[in-house]
Amino acid sequence: MSLEVNTGLPATAQLLTDGGDVRIQLDGQSGLNQYGCPPYPDASLVALGSSTASVISEQSFAAADCLRDRLLSWAAREPAAITYARELDRIRDELRQFCGIQDLSDVDVVFAASGTDAHLIAAQIVDHAVGAPLCAIMVEAAETGSGVAAALSGRHFSRRTALGALVSEAIPLTERTIVVKVVSIRLANGCPRPSAEVDAEIVMIASAALAQGQHVLLTLVDVSKTGLIAPSPASVAALYQAYPEQLTVLVDACQFRISPATLRAYLHCGYMVAITGSKFMTGPSFSGALLLPAVVTQRVRQLPASLLDYSAAADWPLCWQGCGLNVIANDGLLLRWEAALTEMRAFYAIPAVQVGEFLQKFADAILHRLQCDPLFQLLPGTQLDRGSLVVASSWDSLPTIFPFLLYHAGSGHRRVPLNREETAAVYYRLQQDLSHEQDHFDGRAPAALRAQRFQLGQPVLCGSRDGVPVSALRLCVSARSVVSAMGPTGLGVAGVIAQAMAALDKIAWLIRAA
Repeated sequence: MSLEVNTGLPATAQLLTDGGDVRIQLDGQSGLNQYGCPPYPDASLVALGSSTASVISEQSFAAADCLRDRLLSWAAREPAAITYARELDRIRDELRQFCGIQDLSDVDVVFAASGTDAHLIAAQIVDHAVGAPLCAIMVEAAETGSGVAAALSGRHFSRRTALGALVSEAIPLTERTIVVKVVSIRLANGCPRPSAEVDAEIVMIASAALAQGQHVLLTLVDVSKTGLIAPSPASVAALYQAYPEQLTVLVDACQFRISPATLRAYLHCGYMVAITGSKFMTGPSFSGALLLPAVVTQRVRQLPASLLDYSAAADWPLCWQGCGLNVIANDGLLLRWEAALTEMRAFYAIPAVQVGEFLQKFADAILHRLQCDPLFQLLPGTQLDRGSLVVASSWDSLPTIFPFLLYHAGSGHRRVPLNREETAAVYYRLQQDLSHEQDHFDGRAPAALRAQRFQLGQPVLCGSRDGVPVSALRLCVSARSVVSAMGPTGLGVAGVIAQAMAALDKIAWLIRAA
């Protein structure tokens, strides 16, 4: 096989949008991807939407830019695929340290373009390894991702794959059929279903599949788009212990709002874990990874051909080389992970105790505001209970996603919820400088507040209230927020909380001005 030498590279901003599917393509008019982010820093946009995405920071962009320069300098001396493999191994080693698994040599770190890609890879290797028909069980897409069901079912979830192949969306990758069962974790009114009820439904579905001779791929989400854990780790452990040969567990930790101790515990149980560097860690969108424990890799003798359009050879550790994947480079994925590691270095430099102290103060302030302001209603959640998994609690037992509904102030004590279209309008207007549009609004908001721009998590469908279909906005605290609050050069605790309060102030003004 001959490897091509590449003597030119696109600009950093373009590379950051390469090596993924259509979700990170830029809109021709706005210049933003589907998550509302440009591929370059926007210092005036306050990033409070890490449950969806965050605009890349200046430090992360600079790191990606430096790596791009190094790639260019090496391009005349060696094939791009060789450079890619070496640099991705460097990133893999550092990621293992941040995950606290540097001593777990039997855990493989596989890079993927996105969390959805990681789900597809997990389902394909399990389906290829077990032989029996596969039944995948997941929680509702509104709490995970719109493409997850397709990915688990072995279908193309976009019209372009991570490695640039043009495909037909929803078409199966192979002739094998993977049945996907979806379980709701919120009720029609947006409240969480009782954990015992969710667990019981999953046990029922899994038991029926196992009785029919199917292998079960069970996804445990920790945490979901609105901050839930489901099904409970205790119920998953019981199922897995009962059927260790007929059931495989995938932990969807793509929000990456878990501590190293929690991550190690999941791997110790024998579960696969999917993470990303683009949610809590605030790296650019499309930086995923799949962590595979030995109990899974020992079953996989070779990789299925269905991964050819989704995974490059170097995305897998060296021990997997020669398994039939193409020896090519995905420089976009490489640069995005370099940017994510920049955020992770800063975050993990903060002692875990200090992280917890700040997150508690942030949560106290935000919850008080959301519970006291008549224009908002906190979407109910549940405690982040991993008691059966880890004994000592860490910062990941504290909420970092705060979903809430919006209300018009009605007459008397009656409030009227904003519908989904109205909520979406607030979400988009929140990101705009409205200082020059005061003629269209009332004058009760200071010009400085109207000028401020905030990005929250994209609205999530949450059933209906009083017959009105509603969506929840999500105010999120992130690794970058922690560094700004607790680091030596940031805004400090009060400053970070003040930014979040200002975002809520602007939302309140937009509701009143509508």
